Amino acid sequence: MKKTAIAGEASGDVPPDLGWTEALRLFEADLRRRGSAEKTLRAYGVDLRQLASWARMSGLRPEQIDQRALRRYAARLGDTRPAPTTVARKLAAIRAFFRVLREHGLIAQNPADLLPAPKKPQRLPRALKPSEVAALLDRIPQSAPLEMRDRAIFELAYACGLRAEEIVRLDVGSIDFDAEQVRVEGKGGKTRMVPVGEAALRALGRYLERARHALAAGDGETALFLSKSGRRLSTGDVRRRLRTWERQAAIQGGISPHVLRHSFATHLLEGGADLRAIQELLGHASLSTTQIYTRVDSARLKTAYSRSHPRA
Repeated sequence: MKKTAIAGEASGDVPPDLGWTEALRLFEADLRRRGSAEKTLRAYGVDLRQLASWARMSGLRPEQIDQRALRRYAARLGDTRPAPTTVARKLAAIRAFFRVLREHGLIAQNPADLLPAPKKPQRLPRALKPSEVAALLDRIPQSAPLEMRDRAIFELAYACGLRAEEIVRLDVGSIDFDAEQVRVEGKGGKTRMVPVGEAALRALGRYLERARHALAAGDGETALFLSKSGRRLSTGDVRRRLRTWERQAAIQGGISPHVLRHSFATHLLEGGADLRAIQELLGHASLSTTQIYTRVDSARLKTAYSRSHPRA
C-alpha cells in the first residue's frame, strides 16, 4: 500500500502504532482539505514523524502529550543546534497538529499553544529593480512554443504577484481577457480575482493562439501552461525555466517565482499603492504578512537618504 506523506514510514523510521498513525493520517487529511502545498505536507510529515518517534520511545500517545513533554522535546531539538527557522517550522507543525486533534475532539486543549518559538532573524525579501525585471522578461524570445509559454508565465507571474503553486494551478478558463483579470486559486482553496496588465495579456494571447495547441496532447487537458509532453507543469518546472532565463539575462543573486512576487508587491508600494490593496492582490490572510513590504520600502528610503543627504 502506498504510504502517505505524513503517516507513511521510511526505512528505519518509527514503528507502527495505532494512536500516532491514525492521528497523523487525520492531520494529513485536514491539510489536504485546506489546500496545503505538497512542500508543506512533506516538511510537516518529517517534523511530526520525528515527534511521534520520540513520543513512542517515551511511551506517550498523542493525547498524553502535555506542555511539559513538549518543552522536553523542544529542548532535545535545541541540542542538535538547528537553524532558528527550522525549529520554528517544526513547532508550527506541532501546533497545527494538536490544533487539528482539538478540533476533532480528541484532546481537550492544545498543549503547544504556549510553547515559545525561537526568534527568527528578520530577512527582507529580495526585490528586483524594474529595469532588472524588464531585462529578464525581454530576454525571453517569442518564436518557439516553449519560449512563448515561458514569456507568458513570467509576464503573468510578475504582473499579478503569483506564487509558483498558483501559476501551475491555472486553467485556460482562469483568464478573462474581456475583464483583464485572472482567477487565482490561492492557499487554503481561497479564490481571488487579480487584474492583469497589457504586457501579460499580450503574451498570454500569443501563447494561446500560437503555442498551446502545439504542446497539447489532445487529451482534454485544461491546464493553462503545458509541458512539451502536454501535461500540466509542476512548480519545479517553473523554477527550472526561470533559472534558465535568469542566466540568459545575466542577473546576479538568483531569481525565483517568489522574487518576482516580492518585486510585484514592492513596485506597487513604491508606486503609491495602498497596503490593503496589496494584501488583497497577494492573497494574504493577514495584513501583518503584507507589512513586511513597509520594511522593504523603509530600507530603500534609508539607503537613498544615506547616499544623498549631505549630513547623513
